[in-house]
Amino acid sequence: MKTLILAGGKGTRFSEETKTKPKPLILINEEPMLIHIINHYRHYGLRDFVILGGYKFEMINDYFDETAESISSGEYKYKDSKILVLNTGEETMTGGRLKIAIDELKLTNFLMTYGDGIGNINIDNLVNSHTKSNCLVTITAVRPPARFGRLEIEDNLITSFGEKNQSKEGWINGGFFVINSEINSYIEDEMTVLERSPFGNLAKEKRLNAFKHYGFWQPVDTIREKEQLENILKEKNEMPWI
Repeated sequence: MKTLILAGGKGTRFSEETKTKPKPLILINEEPMLIHIINHYRHYGLRDFVILGGYKFEMINDYFDETAESISSGEYKYKDSKILVLNTGEETMTGGRLKIAIDELKLTNFLMTYGDGIGNINIDNLVNSHTKSNCLVTITAVRPPARFGRLEIEDNLITSFGEKNQSKEGWINGGFFVINSEINSYIEDEMTVLERSPFGNLAKEKRLNAFKHYGFWQPVDTIREKEQLENILKEKNEMPWI
């Protein structure tokens, strides 16, 4: 089964680093975030990766030119895995990038994730959840990181002052998808945002499955989040999925 990694966005919220490189190449403890993500999937036996590039995609090719064995233009042997870097356009939206991949690679069922989030999601359990659901798409649902202490207020008086409580933050899309290529019929064109009408319509049709993940998950949209992730990995002295 192929694993697609969305790596084409401009990362405008992290402009301090994305002015000069695509976000998935931002270093996390001296190794690109993209490699941490690939190693996560490799841990579960996945060996066939497609990187959906766009903004500064040639830098991703350059990275693998230097660190992997070139098979052909844009295709590499990286350790025990095959990696294809696919240029899906600088302005293309997430749904459009996916549509290009489905059409060009003739995909059926596949895995997909974003190039800017790291977690210890159990990929085997994720796939099993998708198989049992009979849905077109399974999304890993995560608790958003609780950023601030929680206040409870009644009549302008603080009745409770507490620490961050992630369990009260609800569920959000954490990426780490399993997708059937029938999703293609829900994507209009290259400017379709996958997380809007395609997923919205699937939810209305009850064809969108949630795999709830209660473990570690960290997005990297800002320098602060990058530093948090680096500290977490240093404290563990290992990748959290191993």
